[in-house]
Amino acid sequence: MTMLAAGSHVPAFTLASDAARTVTTEGLRGSWFVLYFYPRADTPGCTREAQAFTAQYEAFAAIGVKVFGISKDSVSALCKFRDKYALTVELLSDPDLAVHKGFGAFGEKMMYGKRVEGVIRSTFVVNPEGVVAHVFPNVKVDGHAEKVLESLHLLQAGKPVSTSTRKAPRAG
Repeated sequence: MTMLAAGSHVPAFTLASDAARTVTTEGLRGSWFVLYFYPRADTPGCTREAQAFTAQYEAFAAIGVKVFGISKDSVSALCKFRDKYALTVELLSDPDLAVHKGFGAFGEKMMYGKRVEGVIRSTFVVNPEGVVAHVFPNVKVDGHAEKVLESLHLLQAGKPVSTSTRKAPRAG
């Protein structure tokens, strides 16, 4: 399955949350939200990513954006992860990987030079109509939460988001 592209409608989902509630696409309709898919709770990269989104929690909330981390971990594992690192971002459990696969966030990838099947660390920014506004495929953790926030400022202002990850050369 290929990864959902910007302009695609978000597939319907219903997932259990570490906040002892159920999160659905229908319940999110009418607001901006971010879904970031990560391989496994309490691993180094996934912890840094969750901590970065937690550090930006107030900035996302200030512009009316909900952020959700999605992994195949059980709700109890997500609760332990949340409590251990004082995470404020809501974590969702997708144990059968159905939502991962629906978004194209599970499949073949390269890991340490080998082709493997697994979770593809990726982030989807979704608009109030339930349409993917921007995709961050193959995410590099450091600085990612800030890039997502920056893209939301542009999208909410009706401006395009650059898909380039390269920095412009400095004048001088």
